[in-house]
Amino acid sequence: MSTYTILIVLSGLIIFSYLFDLFAGKTRIPSVLLLLFLGVSIKQLVTYFDIKVFNIGAILPTLGTLGLILIVFEGALELKYSPQKNAVIKKSFFSALIILLCTTFTISWIFWQLSGSDYYRCFLNAIPFCVVSSAIAIPSAASINKQKREFIIYESSFSDILTVVLFNFILSNKHISIGSFAKLGAELTTILAFAVGACLFLLYLIGRITHHVKFFLIIAILILVYAIGQSYHLSSLIIVLSLGLFLNNANQIRVPWFRKYFIYPGLSIDLKQLHQLSAESAFLMRTFFFAIFGFTMDIDQLQKWSVLTIGGLILLAIYVIRFIYIKLVSKTDLMPELVIVPRGLISVLLFYNLPASMKLPGIETGLLFVVVLATSIIMSVGLFFSNRRVGNKEFENV
Repeated sequence: MSTYTILIVLSGLIIFSYLFDLFAGKTRIPSVLLLLFLGVSIKQLVTYFDIKVFNIGAILPTLGTLGLILIVFEGALELKYSPQKNAVIKKSFFSALIILLCTTFTISWIFWQLSGSDYYRCFLNAIPFCVVSSAIAIPSAASINKQKREFIIYESSFSDILTVVLFNFILSNKHISIGSFAKLGAELTTILAFAVGACLFLLYLIGRITHHVKFFLIIAILILVYAIGQSYHLSSLIIVLSLGLFLNNANQIRVPWFRKYFIYPGLSIDLKQLHQLSAESAFLMRTFFFAIFGFTMDIDQLQKWSVLTIGGLILLAIYVIRFIYIKLVSKTDLMPELVIVPRGLISVLLFYNLPASMKLPGIETGLLFVVVLATSIIMSVGLFFSNRRVGNKEFENV
């Protein structure tokens, strides 16, 4: 492919993604779903015309990581803290934690029964299927009311973080002991202390930079901090979430010395520009990631009954556990929380990070594609009928 052909494809993807976002706003069909189909369609055209392309699947983990950082950061920049929100934060944290553990144990049991492999490998392979993707959930929650939207943002962000913590913990500890949990506690303490330092440093830096290129530097430093932490198997996503929350709520800190050195007159304007830049950058990464994921997918795997059967069992586990939790623990309305459990970006990243020696036969990218696709379709259908019901109730009350 020539340079100009590549430029045409890249710009075309961005234009289509923009149109998909507009279409998603009208129909409640996630733009991610349309991007996946676009990637699959491009793959069919490339195969039909026998066009030679380089191995673009190799850049998928990098794009996914960048997208994850920017999407979580963007979501955190939208959240304003107040003591009244302690309840929703606590509720979303325990929802993410309990559902993650219950779903992982259930799906790992399914893998254990079907594969006959040792339970450790089954548990590790189950984790990527158990995370609520903030990359899909946060944009999809834009149409629901503010209280439910905040719950979804917190829950999906916590789900990302807790799943990464669980994945790294299990991967590093084949045999779990008291020492394993002590090591985990030390790592989390380290990352929290590092997060506090990073938040203060970056806020101080934002107020002192006078160069016209400012916010890409901040994002670059954030990505650098994340990458360094992850290279040491630390859950650096905590830093990303903490920084977004800290920046958007720094004005609420009334400590005199803090306000003297860190708060400046143009902070609100700078934060608005940083949020805009992170949102557009996240849009770009999400576009390329899901289009490339669709392109790299071998759709012939979808013809295997084993893939569809296992995928169906995974979906059953996901929705039954969430239904039980909402009814017995949360005791709130089922909709739309029941359906906003998409699998996506973080699932793909964790799946690609599984060591080759740990992967189970039959648990392949085709199965992941089925789960990602099905959860997105179920979410879009559920949101459509949920919004329609809400609209009808508002009409009746007029």
